Amino acid sequence: MAAISGGKNYHHGDLRNALICAAVDLATEGGPERVVLREAARRVGVSPTAAYRHFDGRGELLRTVRTHARCLLADAMEQAAGREPGADDPALAAERRLAALCRGYVGFAVDQPGLYRAAFCAPRPDGTPGPMPEGRAPEPEVRAFTLLRDALEGLARLGTSRPVVRPAAGAAAWSAVHGLSLLLLEGPFRRLPAQRRNAVVETTLAMVVSGTRAL
Repeated sequence: MAAISGGKNYHHGDLRNALICAAVDLATEGGPERVVLREAARRVGVSPTAAYRHFDGRGELLRTVRTHARCLLADAMEQAAGREPGADDPALAAERRLAALCRGYVGFAVDQPGLYRAAFCAPRPDGTPGPMPEGRAPEPEVRAFTLLRDALEGLARLGTSRPVVRPAAGAAAWSAVHGLSLLLLEGPFRRLPAQRRNAVVETTLAMVVSGTRAL
């Protein structure tokens, strides 16, 4: 999704994008709980009434921020994969891409905790943020999952895993990086010094990659 940068630089005709940028800033600063339509309007310099012409309420604004945050997460993954050096061996190159995508996922969560939490919130009927419902299948617009799944399918085409287990493998890889991200943000791993944290991340990514060889 496209949005202008700098919600404070509002010009006539760009109010919706300006509100989105202000809301993304709020999520960056304090997570989905900070995303409030009135506060976004205040930052842009317009009345709440003007903001409500573009959004039905907090829930719609928060869902828009969630979509934007998911795009940024996937962009971070692709950027991490783009920085990964290639390899003459196609299988090794595919494994490195998978590891880099996972590294970009966890890195985004650690560097942008507010946006990361916004990416996986689910607005309640009153518009307040809540956790994603348990047992829900990956949503089509979650490009982060698609990137992981496609990387695993690339490995499968090279003969490193059995095609029959590919759907479960994608969910397993996502579970590993998502669970690790939450442990680093909200669990006991958040107190780890940087060196130990990096070791945990790299060991987890190695387990994800090595797990594909056993499928």
